[in-house]
Amino acid sequence: MLTRPFAEAVEAAEKIITGAPHVRTEQDLIEGYDYLAGSVKACLHLAWAYERDFPFFVQSTGPYSKMGLDNPDTLYFHSFLRPDAEYVVTGQRGTTTDLSFQVLNGNYSPVDVPDSLTAFDDREIEIGKDGRYEIRFGPGPAGPNYFTLGPDSAMLVVREVYSDWAGERRGTIRIHRADTVGHAPPPPTLSTMEKRYEVAGKMLLSRLNTFLAFPKWFYLDLPVNTLTEPRATPGGLSTQFSSVGHYDLDDETAMIVTVPKSDAPYQGLQLGSMWYISLDYINHQTSLTADQARVDPDGKIRFVISERDPGVANWLECTGHRRGFVQIRWQRLSRDLTAEDGPEVELVPVSELAGRLPYHEQARITPEEFATRIAARQAAVATRMLG
Repeated sequence: MLTRPFAEAVEAAEKIITGAPHVRTEQDLIEGYDYLAGSVKACLHLAWAYERDFPFFVQSTGPYSKMGLDNPDTLYFHSFLRPDAEYVVTGQRGTTTDLSFQVLNGNYSPVDVPDSLTAFDDREIEIGKDGRYEIRFGPGPAGPNYFTLGPDSAMLVVREVYSDWAGERRGTIRIHRADTVGHAPPPPTLSTMEKRYEVAGKMLLSRLNTFLAFPKWFYLDLPVNTLTEPRATPGGLSTQFSSVGHYDLDDETAMIVTVPKSDAPYQGLQLGSMWYISLDYINHQTSLTADQARVDPDGKIRFVISERDPGVANWLECTGHRRGFVQIRWQRLSRDLTAEDGPEVELVPVSELAGRLPYHEQARITPEEFATRIAARQAAVATRMLG
């Protein structure tokens, strides 16, 4: 059977899910099977998108195909490249907080993070008054709106980042190879189909193994219920810093994360499950940007992470996850961040929150007001993230 390699990969992937070291409860396993379904969908999609001569952008991850502690505030796109060819990227800049481009020398693997060969945001390109732009990637010398591809260049990643989900407008983007535009690829053959199913299976196993290894590399060796100082994101953009940690909270305990509202255009905090993917950010408030969060009079944002509803605007819902990951991102930076820009963490009983949370009275929110916030999230995601 032509599809046998992929079927065997799915069977092996199920064993990875059931054997994951963090699986302790039925909920862990159910979420693992859901993660597997999204990964199967994504890998079939990506295998069929592996086209370097007639390229197109594909959505790398989304609410129904999550991976790599995906940022709820970001739309991710990528296209595959040949280092010796020239590619033209055209688009119209939307009103999102950030738009960035990154060339990688490969894909993430269970033992390595791909090198970032080129990384920049739209401040480094010329954009017309109408928001339209054209940039080129190729083997030629760098110049205005032209970026040289290194010999190992394999993938172009584009990120469109929202801070105000409801108030910012998507841009448009497309890619073509300069010497194949106007022509057509050869029709697929049985050999092509066989190879794609095989590639999809390899992608699936690599994807699962890679992002189960990531937490060990960057999170789980840190003391629990703490966050690091801001640091450059490994394998990420030069204009992005992050603070990371993992939590373990019982139902009666809350984690207060206090961080100054940054001068960076984008600042956001999110929670993730032990599968190293975002929690449900559509129907629950499991992430907040600086624009979405309530800022206290002293210029600081105080997030409250807990299972129980503390009745405050900046509640981050654990949604039944006693354990998980926390990440704060700052993007579109114009300076390096220091410890003073980073978070402070305090654990308090939920019952004592009113006396331990500064400006608690002003931070309070009614269940009806919180439901309105959730309805706004649902509408915003439906608008910008189609399945």
